[in-house]
Parts: sequence; structure tokens; C-alpha cells
Amino acid sequence: MARPTVPEAGDRSGLAGDAVRRIMHIASAMRHQQDEAIAGLGLTPAAARALHELDPDRPLPARDLADRLGCDRSNVTALVDRLEQAGLVERRADPADRRQKTLVVTADGRRVRDRVRLVMSDSRLLGGLTTGELATLRELVWKVSDGGCPEECGEA
Repeated sequence: MARPTVPEAGDRSGLAGDAVRRIMHIASAMRHQQDEAIAGLGLTPAAARALHELDPDRPLPARDLADRLGCDRSNVTALVDRLEQAGLVERRADPADRRQKTLVVTADGRRVRDRVRLVMSDSRLLGGLTTGELATLRELVWKVSDGGCPEECGEA
């Protein structure tokens, strides 16, 4: 098998294209690992993301979860149904407005959410990098993502 052509150092477009392809490959590999680990927890990727978005210390209305996930409220209803059936969240009346239901993470939900957070920050693919290389990679990722990444990206 022939080795792919490596762009010359002065070929900015070729270097950028190669970097994007490699970033996409890494993202795909990470997603695959995450999806397998999440399935091992008995969750779908969408349900895991929903659980991840819920703060165990602050109940949240389902419509706010839909906003956070960037999806239709009807989709969130199905996700919450699955999380509730698994015993990970409960729907409870909001003390401030009893007509509204909020989503509360249960004790089991907290444990599973902690595991989901570990899965979502798994860095096995970066294991071959030195501490200095990791620092450089982080700086470069921050520099690239600064223009399109919401502030909360750095808080996780």
C-alpha cells in the first residue's frame, strides 16, 4: 500500500487539509470508543448526553434540557422517559410552579452520570504523548476552537 502524500511545509492549504482529516479521524475514533463504553452503561449516546447535561444539584425543566441539547422537546420527552425507566432521573413538580415538571437526577443517576463523565473525558488515544506534547496540543486546540467554542467548553 502506498503511503499518502505528505504536504510540503510551505503548502498551507495542503497542511490544513491534512490536519482537518486527521482531526476528523481522531474525533471518529474517540466517538467510537465513547459509544461502546456508553452502551456498556446501558445508555444510548443521546441518553448519555442528556444525563451529562443535567446538574444533579439543580433540577431542570425538560424544555431547558431541550435547549441545551439543541433538539426538539418531543425528542427530550423520549430521552427522559428512558432515563426515568432506568431509574436515573425523576420528574417532579417544580416547587416554584407546581404546573411545571423538573428533572431530578437520582442517586443511581449520579453514579451513572459520573461514569458518563469519565467516558466523555477518556484520553487513551493521547496516551503516547508526553506531558509537553499534551500541553502543546491543548494550546493549539484552544487556539483553533476559540472562535467557535462556547465558554462552557473549557469548564468541563
